[in-house]
Amino acid sequence: MKDHQNIHAMLKATVENNGTETAYRRFTAPGQLESISWEKFYDGVRRVAKGLIALDVRKGEKVNVLSNTRLEWIMTDLGIVTMGGVTVGIYQSNLPKDCQYIIDHSDAVVIFVENEDQLAKVLEIRGAIPNIRKVVMYDGNHDDDWVISYDEFLALGDAISDDDLEQRIDAVEPKDLAGIVYTSGTTGVPKGTMLSHDNITFTSESILQCAPIMKGEDGFLFLPLAHVFARITLYACIGACAPITFTRSMETIVEDIKACQPIWFPSVPRIYEKVYTKVVSGAETKGGLALKIFRWAMDVGNQVSDLKLAKKPIPGGLNFKYGLATKLVFSKIQAALGGNIQWCISGAAPLEPQIAKFFHAAGIIILEGIGMTENSSFTNVNRIDNYKFGSVGLVGPGIELKIADDGELLTRGRNTMMGYYKMPDETAATISEDGWLHTGDIGEIDEDGFLKITGRKKDLIITAGGKNIAPAAIENVLATCKYINQICVIGDKRKYLSALVTVDPDNIKEYAEANGMQFSNIEDLIANSQITKVVQTEIEVLNKNFASYETIKKITIVPEFTIDNGLITPTMKLKKNIIMKEYEETINSMYPSD
Repeated sequence: MKDHQNIHAMLKATVENNGTETAYRRFTAPGQLESISWEKFYDGVRRVAKGLIALDVRKGEKVNVLSNTRLEWIMTDLGIVTMGGVTVGIYQSNLPKDCQYIIDHSDAVVIFVENEDQLAKVLEIRGAIPNIRKVVMYDGNHDDDWVISYDEFLALGDAISDDDLEQRIDAVEPKDLAGIVYTSGTTGVPKGTMLSHDNITFTSESILQCAPIMKGEDGFLFLPLAHVFARITLYACIGACAPITFTRSMETIVEDIKACQPIWFPSVPRIYEKVYTKVVSGAETKGGLALKIFRWAMDVGNQVSDLKLAKKPIPGGLNFKYGLATKLVFSKIQAALGGNIQWCISGAAPLEPQIAKFFHAAGIIILEGIGMTENSSFTNVNRIDNYKFGSVGLVGPGIELKIADDGELLTRGRNTMMGYYKMPDETAATISEDGWLHTGDIGEIDEDGFLKITGRKKDLIITAGGKNIAPAAIENVLATCKYINQICVIGDKRKYLSALVTVDPDNIKEYAEANGMQFSNIEDLIANSQITKVVQTEIEVLNKNFASYETIKKITIVPEFTIDNGLITPTMKLKKNIIMKEYEETINSMYPSD
């Protein structure tokens, strides 16, 4: 495993060895891609670093980035850490008040914003962020001395000499702070996780010993770069000299992935769930011969999947059938993901094994892994040639794991954060004196070393009957229902489990139209008892996967949980404590005897 003095050293090594090869691709128009070489990218990084020096950003000072995922985001990030600054990302979906908290708490002095929409958030809170000296805008201009365009910013750096920059680069040590990544704040205010240069370069190298990120093999990125999962993926790609294509937006992912035809991509489980439900519900809607062919193909695919999992050869006859199944069914799934997809990474939340098996049957392996902001987003991942569905794989090189007496997963290694920014008590409660990080996950390690996560310590439901239940496992199974979009399982100190459910608008509208139901909008359907009955019936079928005390007895359909209504985090995790408070009356109505 390589050791680098800092993140810049890792980047420079790749540039020196592969300068003219493609580092990144971005869309200049629908279907039209521009390639950026490592040399051109590195030149941009140095210009950003010089621009920051020209703005008098000192070593250790914080710089915010408020933008969607794009080339300039990662170029800015690398420029910041190259000259000794500290990157603090802000989710593009954050509301102004949430932006204010991070800008203020992080003590940032400069902020990069994507466009007028993001600038508007900063202008709204301008009076509350007096430490911000300059706002740099990627797209567009603004008539205000406080705001400069990206080109103006880069031009400022032309006055900074290479020698001045090199001195700043050489002064950055492994132990220095590189980034503060704010947690999603599911149970309270976001905490600023401090990650050092060594945290990031070590974790990148550990990942490259485990995941098949290969030189020259194209990846595709749409995850938000304010999230550590996306950032550590890009850092690992720098170490591997692996090119990445950035999507234009979350709305154009389907179109963009077909155009760039990647070999792999990282994602959160929600994307895989949506593809799964779309494919399955599409086959069921067609019915007749098409549905029979789909079911036959899935049966063949599952047989092949089982043999691969058991590391056994595939008989010639079955191999022939699989080729036919691929031509008739699986090739269409692969085409929807660009046509060249060989593997994917899933992280940030549990992936339902049934969905992993579905993609495996279709010829695409999803390597589920685990990490959290506090351990640089990586401890474990399944390997391309050694995997178990339902597990998060084997531990990465240089990282230690153990299960505490109460079942909590503890991790230790150079990937462990420096601590929470300006929160010493929270840091002490999370990292033990001998370096073990308390993850909050409940897990078990099997005889082959594979880690399985069974729930979150803070989310465990203890029913009135004394049964301990991990709601995430139930929610993941129910999420495979084509009519369900989001689900929040309830039952702590109650006699049985219930759930708040939001519906998949497309599939539920399709059902309503097919059954002659009159409606003007999705709100009409949410309020319709017939729709509730349909969803409840689907849940009753899925309840067969659970022990009796784990089954969902009652549901209430509610409007979608969104960032705007404050019920989910920017990483799409439910803010359960806030949901419980918001729907207290509704929840109580599902427990009349209480």
